[in-house]
Amino acid sequence: MPANISRLADFLPYLLSVTSTAVSVRIADVYEARFGLKIPEWRVMAVLGDAGALTQRELVGATLMDKVAVNRACKMLEERGFAQRSPNARDGRSHHLELTAAGLDMHGKIMAMALDMESRVFAALSEAERRDFKAMLGRLREQVQTLEVSA
Repeated sequence: MPANISRLADFLPYLLSVTSTAVSVRIADVYEARFGLKIPEWRVMAVLGDAGALTQRELVGATLMDKVAVNRACKMLEERGFAQRSPNARDGRSHHLELTAAGLDMHGKIMAMALDMESRVFAALSEAERRDFKAMLGRLREQVQTLEVSA
């Protein structure tokens, strides 16, 4: 392999992606087996649990998932009685989605499990390393937002 071609295993976006996926899938295995929720449904539920009622457009932005995945997740949460729609007074073309009492209860149960798993994953790092790692991730995300996309 030529020296100027980077190996995929050393490519930071790849490392971030596979690590994130590994952690997400590991946590998802637990809540899917116990509660029957898939990753997109849990992401929507987690955002609604933190933010309260949001439009689907706002959910797309908050979860960084595509519109179709958010729409499917919202429909599933509604069908299972975990979320409900209400009119959006500011925009009659959209609606707000919010967790029901059952959704809030489920959110609390899953958050406890997710936080426990986070603690177990981050046990590999010292408290200072965890703090630094989170700060670095935040700075990287901010930097990504400033980058221009060239065609």
